[in-house]
Amino acid sequence: MTLVVIAVVSGALVVGALWGVLGRLPPRVEGFVVALAGGALIVSATLELVDPATATSPLWGVAVATLGGAVTFVALDSTLSRGVGAASGIGLLLAIVLDGIPENLAMGVALIDSTPTQVAALSGSILLSNLPEAAGGARAMVQDRSPRSVLLLWTVTAVVLALAAVAGNLLLADVPAAGLGLVKCFAAGAVVASLATEVFPTAFREDSYAAGIATALGFTLAIVLDQLG
Repeated sequence: MTLVVIAVVSGALVVGALWGVLGRLPPRVEGFVVALAGGALIVSATLELVDPATATSPLWGVAVATLGGAVTFVALDSTLSRGVGAASGIGLLLAIVLDGIPENLAMGVALIDSTPTQVAALSGSILLSNLPEAAGGARAMVQDRSPRSVLLLWTVTAVVLALAAVAGNLLLADVPAAGLGLVKCFAAGAVVASLATEVFPTAFREDSYAAGIATALGFTLAIVLDQLG
């Protein structure tokens, strides 16, 4: 089950790249999907990553780890954007790698002790965000590169992120609950920062104010899924 979930979520990058190279959905549809995934990720980061940590780690540790993840993501992401260019396909690829490593690490950690429904909520929202992000990056890159080289780059990226999820699942399995909770909080901070800087701005640019409805819909669906579990 662990390998299947990791393969499906990481494989979404390759499917998204194919989508970007070979076809295109209307921008408003893409923006809606991005916002939907963002809303779901808010719930997943809170309920699957941060909330369980409050039962095993001190509140100050939870706060420091969460803020540390956000600061680390913003610092690295802004540095990469200045160096490569946020509008380029490579810039978006790097942003997705930087965003995806903590996301997939968190997903791998979540697979250790979460219910199937909780894992579905987190992995499903990551999958939904990966598809349009990869499509946009591949679409920009194919202007200067061959479709084959673009697909190869995104396939390598998918493998790297899959390995991050496997590492989170295997290397952190024996970490004490308090330490594991702080790792999850760090990952949650990075995910939340990526929502503010990458996901929601993209959704609003593509889908305008309807992105607000899509975000609330994704938020609501994730809560319902969590309660069913």
